[in-house]
Amino acid sequence: AEALSLFVTNCFALTMEQTNGARDVSSFSPLEINGRQEHAILIDELDSVDKQRLFLGGERQLYPNSLSSREMESLTALCDTFLPSIDVSDTTTNASLVAFYRTSASMAGTPQRVGGLISERMKHPKLWLMRLALWFLSTWIGSFILCGRASLSSQFPYFQSFPQMSQQKREEILLSWSLSYFYLLRMLFKTMKLLTLLVFFTQVNEKNENLSWKAIDYTGPDPEFITKTKKFKASTTIGSQRPNNEEQNACPHKEELFGPLNRGIINLDKPKDLVVDALSTFGIPASVLHSEKIVNCSSNPSLTIRCDAVVIGSGSGGGVVAGVLAKAGYKVVVIEKGNYHARKNLTLLEGPHGPNVPISFCSCWLYRWGRLRHQLVRFDSNPTALNYTKKLWMLSVKKWEFNLKYKKKGLIMQFLRKGCQELGYPVNNIPRNSPPNHYCGWKEGRYHGDVARDLVNSGNGAILTGCEAIKVLHKRKKGRRDRNTATGVAFEFENGGVTIVACGALCTPKLLKRSGLKNVNIGENLHLHPVAMAWGYFPDSQVFDGWPEREKKSYEGGIMTAMSTVVAEFNKSGYGAVIQTPALHPGMFSVVMPWVSGKDIKHRMSRFSRTAHVFALARDKGSGTVNAPPYSISYEMEALDENNLKTGLEKSLRILAAAGAEDIGTHHFKGKGLHVKKANLDEFERFVKEESSRPLRELSSAICSAHQMGSCRMGVDSKQSVLNQMGETWEVEGLFVADTSVFPTALGVNPMVTVQAIAYCTSQSILQVLRRKKVEHKN
Repeated sequence: AEALSLFVTNCFALTMEQTNGARDVSSFSPLEINGRQEHAILIDELDSVDKQRLFLGGERQLYPNSLSSREMESLTALCDTFLPSIDVSDTTTNASLVAFYRTSASMAGTPQRVGGLISERMKHPKLWLMRLALWFLSTWIGSFILCGRASLSSQFPYFQSFPQMSQQKREEILLSWSLSYFYLLRMLFKTMKLLTLLVFFTQVNEKNENLSWKAIDYTGPDPEFITKTKKFKASTTIGSQRPNNEEQNACPHKEELFGPLNRGIINLDKPKDLVVDALSTFGIPASVLHSEKIVNCSSNPSLTIRCDAVVIGSGSGGGVVAGVLAKAGYKVVVIEKGNYHARKNLTLLEGPHGPNVPISFCSCWLYRWGRLRHQLVRFDSNPTALNYTKKLWMLSVKKWEFNLKYKKKGLIMQFLRKGCQELGYPVNNIPRNSPPNHYCGWKEGRYHGDVARDLVNSGNGAILTGCEAIKVLHKRKKGRRDRNTATGVAFEFENGGVTIVACGALCTPKLLKRSGLKNVNIGENLHLHPVAMAWGYFPDSQVFDGWPEREKKSYEGGIMTAMSTVVAEFNKSGYGAVIQTPALHPGMFSVVMPWVSGKDIKHRMSRFSRTAHVFALARDKGSGTVNAPPYSISYEMEALDENNLKTGLEKSLRILAAAGAEDIGTHHFKGKGLHVKKANLDEFERFVKEESSRPLRELSSAICSAHQMGSCRMGVDSKQSVLNQMGETWEVEGLFVADTSVFPTALGVNPMVTVQAIAYCTSQSILQVLRRKKVEHKN
């Protein structure tokens, strides 16, 4: 959830992207500057909002599928190869398991959904190659080129297209692609596997149900959430009589349902005049230009809003600055690309959910002042400046209440702790900005801190959802020869003095480049915190002395309450790896697990609820680039980072075995595993050494990115950085950045709290600028 945040005070150019809750729409709700129609709906108080849509997250619709019939023929064959129909009625009497095995991808409608994603959502520069491959596979000659001798038949016409081949042959071909010497074939396999499995295990019907969930022992939506939803819908049906006192008492408090920001949301899908009226309730003046002739130019906006600052995006950086500025008395408008989702809208589904402010990911690891100070010395050797920065840093940290306690132990956290304790590895609690009773299984979605409330409780902040910035506007002012001055982003916002970008490490470079900035460092120095995982299976039938607890599931529990620093190198170079555990739901679980056959992946998924993952996260020295148009990301792992991950994998396998796992393995595409209970010591050591020494840099294993950072880093030299010490761009005066892209190096730990602290420090600089401009304006 990379935040798209932008604080603006003068003129803005942006378009409005219309989204409807969980409905993903790639079309733009047009402005007059691009010749289309603009919509808006306001959410001022709960009585004026479509409460059912806000609470339920909106309707779910399929994306339009524009693939040709030949492409769909190949796509359907590929999906059914990954997830075929298998009869297991002779081996089990479990009806839900039999139904799960019997259902193929095409029987569930997965190919049509994947086709819609490819048509509407995928924006990769090599997308044309994938579609070409799909077309090739629908022909016998294309299949011969991509599949080789496996496409040959002993019967006339001797050549077969991919859809005409048997399931066994198609599986053999996919396996050969996964281990091919040709990079593009490996990439094709990974892409089709990801799309097919992710869609199949996350798609839901009108009842929010998936046909596989009962078989894999997954709860789906929180039962408590379903109950509260029914009560809420019954008490707030539009057009019905007001609920009586008993019904009102049965329905939770407004903020309990919607979170603290509902009073400040203005959702854009009704006429602009209503938007103007809604903004006026916050003391933010706005006006509409009524013209029959539409001019496609940012200098002729259809809507003008006058405020002190505009924040585009509501992430952990933008949300903090928005709250600070609003509390200080400045009029703030937050522009958010996505839609606001109510607090109780987190249903445990893996569908799209926009973050509340600040970002609702609860686990964190405080970036130590010592490491930050070491980097700040590179920026400014002035002791006074360092002391001032430290004071701001510690003050910002106090704004978020951290705790090291938890009431309910999650299953995978118990595995990590027990394994480390058995082996003598260090294991520590992780500070979290969430209550001790935060539990992922039946969640509350709460966090500590008052930043979100500062924005709306101050009466100075409004949130516009469904908006996307196109570019930052800047121009050369009279008397200034060295730098341009930021003037905003079109859809005009006036009367300010600074612009702050906090789009996240992947989106900020794109916005800056689209805006015409030429600094060669923009997009460079991208760090990804690469992650490699091991898995262990803990059957509920193998319980000794109450361990492991039979009733607990792998996807339940507090998120990341513990981690091990056994290979972190914190006291040496700092470039090592930390060992933690993720909470994987069915979609992501299926994506990272190895695929060796359709039957094997269904067997792995049937053990989902009792399979735990442990991952190694490297503080990477290697870096990548967010490239200019056509936008893409390139990244190459350094040998040091790969070795750190390998060492982390070795420790992870040992931790899982020591915790009592029956089977262990990694995510290498060969899918090898070891039955720990049946293996002797030599077999165990040989397996651990073999699996942890496999290469990781050639797409032979599933490598994930935990956090992205560093693509617009701070520095003291404009030749080596994008920003100065205060977070302002060297190239454009009044243009600030406040997100993970400002980091000079990778952190090696979760960056959320660091982002919040840096954003708080940056907001103090912004306040100084705004106060100075206010004085200048009076004079």
